Amino acid sequence: MLETKRLKLRQWIDADFIPFQKLTSDTIVMEYFPSTLTSRESDALAKRFQNLIASRGWGFWAVEEKSSAKFIGYVGLHEPASPLPFKPCVEIGWRLLKEYWGKGYATEAGAEALRFAFEELKLDEVVSFTAVINTRSEAVMKRLGMRNSHKNFEHPFVPITHKLREHLLYRLTKEEFEMISEEKKSEKR
Repeated sequence: MLETKRLKLRQWIDADFIPFQKLTSDTIVMEYFPSTLTSRESDALAKRFQNLIASRGWGFWAVEEKSSAKFIGYVGLHEPASPLPFKPCVEIGWRLLKEYWGKGYATEAGAEALRFAFEELKLDEVVSFTAVINTRSEAVMKRLGMRNSHKNFEHPFVPITHKLREHLLYRLTKEEFEMISEEKKSEKR
């Protein structure tokens, strides 16, 4: 389990599945995905996340708000299975229930996931990607210190004529992360 000031990033529990169904069936939350998920699809995805964390110790963690002890979504790291043009890679991703948007939670949890990626997993680079029109996720990437690679790509699992087909690719190297961390420490002094 990872912790921030306001959040816990933890293994999934069965009680998370119902609020996760709410998240994956919400047309606003899922606006930048080709479709919402059925309850069965949502449960299968949550179970997959749960199994990946159980087998390797990291993944897309369930995020719990400390003050309420409520599941609010997920944030974490993943090795994409899609045939992406920049593989192999580890991506950082997030998806939160809409009532928790605008509180800085994705950035707060994302920063902790990046710390884990570089300090614990010793990764050299983490990527993030989203549909070109998803400015909210792109803003989180920027707040995390990631940089636009300017190497847009067509996501192979999105239909060719779909408005979400073109994706941005952001990157962050270990060296860049360390520089950002040092800058934050200097600001606190």
